Amino acid sequence: MDLPIVVGVDGSEPSMRAVDWAADEAALRGVPLRLVHASLWERYEGVSLAQDLVKPSEQVMAEDIARVAAERARLRQAGVKVSIDVLPEEPEYALVRESREAIVMVLGTRGRSGFVEMLLGSVSLTVAAHAACPVIVLRGSHDNQVRAGRRGRVLLGVGEHGTDSAALRFAVQEARLRGATLDVVRAWRCPAHESTDHPLMAGEPARLHEQHAVEVLADALKDVPPDLEPRRRTLEGPVRQVLLAAAHEADLLVVGARRSPERLGLQLGRVAHGVLHHAPCPVAVVPERG
Repeated sequence: MDLPIVVGVDGSEPSMRAVDWAADEAALRGVPLRLVHASLWERYEGVSLAQDLVKPSEQVMAEDIARVAAERARLRQAGVKVSIDVLPEEPEYALVRESREAIVMVLGTRGRSGFVEMLLGSVSLTVAAHAACPVIVLRGSHDNQVRAGRRGRVLLGVGEHGTDSAALRFAVQEARLRGATLDVVRAWRCPAHESTDHPLMAGEPARLHEQHAVEVLADALKDVPPDLEPRRRTLEGPVRQVLLAAAHEADLLVVGARRSPERLGLQLGRVAHGVLHHAPCPVAVVPERG
């Protein structure tokens, strides 16, 4: 049986965008779609609940949220099998558990800052940090609309552990499904203590660091099917800034997040954490072993 794509729904505009994206993703992959609403029935902060859903019970309201989301998914992708589940528990715990039986999880942003969706909400951040499957968090759109990829690019950031990378495999698959260009970026920097003003040495430290980045990128992509023809780029600068700048040209940014049973707390890393908060496009966080 095919594992489903799971999307967290809460009636908000961001979660409805997530339903649209997840329905499209399920259609591309030919897999079922599972909509999950989890809450302790205490409060609902969504701003796009259907106006006619006035129910006496908070639980009935939760069921209506899931039902309306399912109808929206079926209207968007009639050929996708859709199921719903309403769970009386904290959404963070419920969605992390659901990720163990999902091929991909899709979430909307629920920022609380004064800037619209500038900062990621706690549910999306927690799930992205602990999920067992790739998590796509929607960023970069504030009009409650999800459109087909207009730029035709899937962007992948390659780190030191580029070889045998789950993030690379995910990015390759997404590029194939979308008929998109795979844009692979490796950032590099020349430490300040290695720079020199001597005319005979000027540029040499930088060249060595750039060459190392080229080699890491080549090693990471050595098993990518040649017909995909990924676009390779080595760019100087802090990794987060490099990826955020490149993401303006992408429909999806893919980053890896290393998981370790010995570590506590959010297992994201600074780069994944940073792009989740500030990327101008949707971000896929892919768990990596180690």
